Amino acid sequence: MSWGGPRVLATTLYGVPTTDEDIAKGFALGDEACLAAAYRRWGSLVYSAASRALGDSEEAKDVAQQVFIGAWRGRAGFRPERGTLPGWLMGITRFKIADALDQRSRRRRDLEAVSAAKAEDTLVAEATPNAVVDQLLVRECLADLSDAQRQVLEMTFFDDLTQMQIAERTGLPLGTVKTHARRGLIALKRKMEEVDGAAQ
Repeated sequence: MSWGGPRVLATTLYGVPTTDEDIAKGFALGDEACLAAAYRRWGSLVYSAASRALGDSEEAKDVAQQVFIGAWRGRAGFRPERGTLPGWLMGITRFKIADALDQRSRRRRDLEAVSAAKAEDTLVAEATPNAVVDQLLVRECLADLSDAQRQVLEMTFFDDLTQMQIAERTGLPLGTVKTHARRGLIALKRKMEEVDGAAQ
């Protein structure tokens, strides 16, 4: 495994770093052998943390690779005297996991936005032209009714309320609500018939 940079040997046994401290010091100095040793020693730790957080093995593999690439490129920021290499790697892992979750959320939002846009386009396509015209016609005819009749019919059709619910919400007696609904429907029907007759 090689991501570029100078090769500087740390304390090793037959060219292989032997302790965590040797690996950390060599890593900080840019020793590729120490990078490979760090990957072998702590790669599974990074992968396991990512896998638990993301619940996706392929995504966890990508995160693990990004962690070591990022750590190698940013090795100048690692100070062995301030902390351990695995601790530093896990700090990077948390950031990479957060990035992956954020990207996942953005993808989900994008998909939801696309789905919502398609649904809206479908509704518009289904609603035009006849349904939209009918809705406008009904509202125009309702405007000619008395205030009480219009209120009862709007609450019936647009708010989907029962006559009992309308009585409770308006404080009107149930019988009065029924009367307004009946008379309003008769007046609405007559008005719409007049409009239809004029349009023919």
